[in-house]
Amino acid sequence: MAEHVLVGYDGSPRSEAALDHAIDEHADARITVLSVVNPLAAGYGADVTLPSGAEQWFRNAKNEAESLLAEAEERAAEAGVDVETTVGVGRPTRAIVEYAREHDVDHIVLGSHGRTGVSRIILGSVAESVMRKSPVPVTVVR
Repeated sequence: MAEHVLVGYDGSPRSEAALDHAIDEHADARITVLSVVNPLAAGYGADVTLPSGAEQWFRNAKNEAESLLAEAEERAAEAGVDVETTVGVGRPTRAIVEYAREHDVDHIVLGSHGRTGVSRIILGSVAESVMRKSPVPVTVVR
């Protein structure tokens, strides 16, 4: 039985399913919900090209991640489970795997967005990449 479970969370229905799975299957474990702010996702908008625009984007993205985590915390509380929450910064795969290594996580639960075809090739699969790089077992919820 896992003692510390990490759930990757972006507020999508698939990440909600991952959180629900972690709550159902690992209610007795310490559960940490991680939302990752990815600066590369900012794109090339004009307001992001200036340093002040980048800072504002980062503040907004971090606030959004914290809001998502508050919703996750509430969802878990409704199920009678306490969770810890944290915001990571960087590429999602790296942030998830590094958090797992640095915080004695022994299981990771992620949602799969179910991308196929060209979008999967272009956008990649965080879940697949985490599965390949993770030092611990990974459950992918569809």
